[in-house]
Amino acid sequence: MSNSAQGNIIQLEDGWNNVIKTGAIDVLERTLDNGFDTSFEPTEYIRIYTTCYDMCTQRSPYNWSRDLYQRHGETIEQYLNNTVLPALRDKTGQGGTILLNELKHRWSNHQIMNKWLKKFFTYLDRYYVKHHSLPTLEQAGLRHFKDEIYMNVKDNTTSSIISLIDEEREGEIIDKTLVKNIIELYEQMGMGSLDSYTNDLETPLLDATRSYYGRKREDWIARDSTPDYLIKAEKALGEEKDRVGSYLNSATEPKLRSVVEDEILQKVQMNLLEKEGSGCGVLLANDKTEDLQRMFSLFSRLENGLQPMADIVEKFITSQGNACTEKRQARLDSGQKDKNDDPDFVKSLIDLHEKYLGVIRETFSSHHLFQKALKNSFEVIVNNDVGTFSNAELMSTFCDRILKSGGEKLSETEVEQSLDRIVQLFSFLTDKDMFAEIYRNQLAKRLLNQRSASDDAEKAMIAKLKVQCGTQFTSKMEGMLNDLAVGSEQKSEFDARMEQQTETKLSFGVQVLTVGHWPSYKAPEVALPPQMQKCMEVFKEWHDAKHQKRRLTWVHSLGNATVRATFGKKSYDLQVTTLQAIVLNSFNDGKTYGFNELKELLNLEDITLKPLLHSLSCGKHKIITKSPASNKINSTDSFCGNPKFSSNMRKIRIPVANVDSSHNKSRVEEDRSVAIEAAIVRIMKARKTLSHQQLVAEVLSQLSFFKPQPRVIKKRIEALIDREYLERSAENSQQYNYLA
Repeated sequence: MSNSAQGNIIQLEDGWNNVIKTGAIDVLERTLDNGFDTSFEPTEYIRIYTTCYDMCTQRSPYNWSRDLYQRHGETIEQYLNNTVLPALRDKTGQGGTILLNELKHRWSNHQIMNKWLKKFFTYLDRYYVKHHSLPTLEQAGLRHFKDEIYMNVKDNTTSSIISLIDEEREGEIIDKTLVKNIIELYEQMGMGSLDSYTNDLETPLLDATRSYYGRKREDWIARDSTPDYLIKAEKALGEEKDRVGSYLNSATEPKLRSVVEDEILQKVQMNLLEKEGSGCGVLLANDKTEDLQRMFSLFSRLENGLQPMADIVEKFITSQGNACTEKRQARLDSGQKDKNDDPDFVKSLIDLHEKYLGVIRETFSSHHLFQKALKNSFEVIVNNDVGTFSNAELMSTFCDRILKSGGEKLSETEVEQSLDRIVQLFSFLTDKDMFAEIYRNQLAKRLLNQRSASDDAEKAMIAKLKVQCGTQFTSKMEGMLNDLAVGSEQKSEFDARMEQQTETKLSFGVQVLTVGHWPSYKAPEVALPPQMQKCMEVFKEWHDAKHQKRRLTWVHSLGNATVRATFGKKSYDLQVTTLQAIVLNSFNDGKTYGFNELKELLNLEDITLKPLLHSLSCGKHKIITKSPASNKINSTDSFCGNPKFSSNMRKIRIPVANVDSSHNKSRVEEDRSVAIEAAIVRIMKARKTLSHQQLVAEVLSQLSFFKPQPRVIKKRIEALIDREYLERSAENSQQYNYLA
């Protein structure tokens, strides 16, 4: 039972001096100073606790709660000032580790003292402190330590910590546990916040780190190559991250990282990228994948850090592509004949794209800036035409080599890969409509001359173009394949009809083409032999009965024939065009014809007849004889069958020079004009009123198959104004209004 319950009042000085100070405080200080374990017997602890309790629960004026709270603080202050602070001052200047160890020891003692005093004065915490909104005994103890000790030694301890960290950066081994314990002290001095840690340690540490790595940067950049510098930078960043994990507060990590990145990367980025002999361009040229990956990884840490690197990659790839173009130019300058077939050049572009597509994917993680760099560089490369023939035509002819029989000897897998790669290259082409026109002409020749190596490959290529450009781009090509599929079904039906026709010995077949799907061809009104004429009449009669609303136009220049020719005792099968066959038929009677005479007989123009006669009289196989003998057809020449013709081959293919161009440029221009006008009308119908610059910009954004010059768009706008689709605004001549 307590004294107060028995009616005995405990006076302040009696309770404090005789019980609390002698039994608790003096014992605590003595054991802490001597380094002994601090503990109290249960009976002694209860005696001290009960005394404190009784002194706080006596009625006024003998309630000593306020006095005990005050003396609790004074006791701690006195011990800190008389014992702890002098001990720390003695260790200052003896080395960072000595001071930090002493502070660690004194901080540990203070925590023990604070704990026991809190236990003895628990009743104060529970009632007096709570009712008077005062700091708890634990908080008060921390505050006294901060005011009396921490504020006096923090500058020295901060310097000691930074010195130890710099030693560790130089490769020395330090006591990380000690540093971690002192940093935890800084954190607790914030009283629930990180203000003390941030202001007293973190800020000076960041300043010191900036100075340290500023010195390192100057040393490294002067001595090391870019790869060696980046290896050191990568190592430093990793060590700083580990340092935070070992003893610094985690909130420091992004700030510390930012300082280090700024000092060793940001401030020398362009120096590293452009360093002579080891910069980004040199690493690309020497395929230094690991070094490029490290460069990408490090500069990706910086804000907008990858853009300068992507610019260098774009410039480098463009230079590599220009080197391919310059090689082609050099070949042409050396006298090599310019043809629309240059597989080596196209393969060099494909290989270049394949190589750097892999670099972008594997080295630069398919980052969008590097994908854009690849796209920009190849748009320059692919649209840089050299010589007479555009790259669009060279690429289309490359496809033709792959897809036609007798072209490139490739397996199905190799064909698929080649088509994939050429379509990737095609995606960078500005004049996609020009490629489409050329490709359609070459596709038509393959299909009509039975020179296509694989229907599946043809369909696969068209499907790839469709994915790239849409249905509109490939609709005509798909229509061409469909015409042939439908034609093969009708052929068997017509063959049955021809078997009933006994008046001719000719084997006759017709391919019906839809005008809108196929390129336009010249259709000369040639004078046909009677048997051919008869076959045509039979087909027309059959076709008209089957398709009453369709009109046939015969295009003999696309036909082909096999002519049985007999010279002496030997017979040959001549594989020729329909027009060549008609010319050969004229010489069946053994007559000799002058050029003009033959021209009148066959009803053919010079531009058509001359290549036919040249192929039959001046080529490798001279089926007819020309007089006088020369390699040029003149209007004064005469021709007759060659009775002395002989060949070791039974089947002979006689090619004829193609006078048609690979594409009709005027038709492409017409189609472009229509597309531009359609885009203008579509935009103006939706917007009603637009300025000239806005209209031109929107038209360019909508045209995906070609990029016209602004002056061309302006010309089409003028044409639409003349046709009253648009009008100029009365208030502003640079503004257009849509006329409904």
